[in-house]
Amino acid sequence: MSSPASRPVPPAAASLLNLRGAVDLSSLKRPAAPAGTAPTGPAPAGTAPSGAPVAAQGEQPAAAAGGPELKVNVTEANFQQLVELSAQVPVVFALWASYSPESGRMVETLDRVVASYGGRLVLGAADIEAFPQLAQAFQVQAVPTAVAVLKGQPVPLFQGSAEEQQVRSLFDELLKVAAANGVTGSLDAGGAAEQEPAPLPPLHQAAYDAIEAGDYSAAAEAYRQALKEMPSDHEAKAGLAQVELMDRLQSVSAQDSEALRTLAANEPNNLEAQLGVADLDVAGGHVEDALNRLVAFIGRNFGPERETARVRLLELFEVVGAGDGRVAKARQALARVLF
Repeated sequence: MSSPASRPVPPAAASLLNLRGAVDLSSLKRPAAPAGTAPTGPAPAGTAPSGAPVAAQGEQPAAAAGGPELKVNVTEANFQQLVELSAQVPVVFALWASYSPESGRMVETLDRVVASYGGRLVLGAADIEAFPQLAQAFQVQAVPTAVAVLKGQPVPLFQGSAEEQQVRSLFDELLKVAAANGVTGSLDAGGAAEQEPAPLPPLHQAAYDAIEAGDYSAAAEAYRQALKEMPSDHEAKAGLAQVELMDRLQSVSAQDSEALRTLAANEPNNLEAQLGVADLDVAGGHVEDALNRLVAFIGRNFGPERETARVRLLELFEVVGAGDGRVAKARQALARVLF
């Protein structure tokens, strides 16, 4: 595996698209303990990159005393505990390897940033040489890689090293999506999870319930009703854009995706093909590619097709997040081609 430049994925899109699980983690469930032994908590790793969270020798893991620590070394024994914990707080997995010089820097950065969130996040450092099944389950292409797990489902964050501010921005977005999906817990100093009450507005709750049921049309209708009642409801606007994207992509197979990309490459002015590939790119984390594709289409075309592409581009801005720097850059590019 190589160590490419950092490629962040917007959690607002990725987590909502994957809440029902494109990656199966069930094969990594903790094996049953041998007869006569009790299950153990997070075990210290034998080796770790500089800055990796290694438990002190003789230290009793917090999991054994009733709850996991904020920073643990991921093993086959504790992996399922961490996945289950992600129903209460997002768990960030740092997948590293001793042969990757960037691994230590990434783990150090994640360790520092996670600690600053006061128990709202948990970091798991995973040595993929010792636990190769985890890299396979997360479909890791290179190390180091950061992947969050939210309600048992993986949310790709980035590959390679990343600046601390970039990591904080990703975590801020991750926590927003977690809250929107009812994951609002935190860990106290002893490691016990405390669920913070955060009731959603009724229509937002209806949308969330519909998403959980896989009924994206009903979720979209709930958000539209929320916008009718309060046009300034920015969360409803973003939620609507996200579930509409989910609805468009839920029936697209891998084979369909490849065919769509081929069509878009051969026919740059085919509106449906360009819109479809932009959706795929946003869902896959290639945000700049998606936004640039639609800006370019708008610059080449006029009439109804241009307006359709412009509206879709604005919707994708909502999916990615208005405060994202890539959205600001694309807005500037859009203004240039329009005016």
